Amino acid sequence: MPLPIRTAALAAAGTLLAAAGAVATPASAAAPRTTAAAPAVSQVVDARVAGHRTYDRIVIDVKGRLPGATVRRVSELRYDGSGEKVPLPGRTFLQIVLHPAVAHNSAGDPVYRGPRLVRLHLTRVKGFAFTGDFEGYVSFGVALDRKTAFTVHRLASPGRLVVDIRH
Repeated sequence: MPLPIRTAALAAAGTLLAAAGAVATPASAAAPRTTAAAPAVSQVVDARVAGHRTYDRIVIDVKGRLPGATVRRVSELRYDGSGEKVPLPGRTFLQIVLHPAVAHNSAGDPVYRGPRLVRLHLTRVKGFAFTGDFEGYVSFGVALDRKTAFTVHRLASPGRLVVDIRH
């Protein structure tokens, strides 16, 4: 007879929960949240470049989880999609790619507010370009006056990728 008692207890608990207003609803039917949630995919929202005493620094700001990133030397800079050459002066170049990431929202509107193409006169960095937002990859190009060492740092709160280029 334990089975009927257990069934009766479960039915009573269900009645109490329903009476208290604890009804399960699908996530789509739940009330909207009042706090801003992080985006489902990391969004690249800004970038800045500055010169310091012993290095030039590039900072790329990300909303949401900081995605994976690669920074590598390339022989030239090209725009994603079109393949057109990026018009920046330089003897050597760095390509920065964040993945998975986007620079637009779910409606397709841009969220990236940083520089698109800028010539600079820092000690090593001579130019910076936003080169693409394509299929989960966001990329940038950096023009340098000569080949030099660089370091990459991942920082949190807020999420950002930092590339320091030694003088």
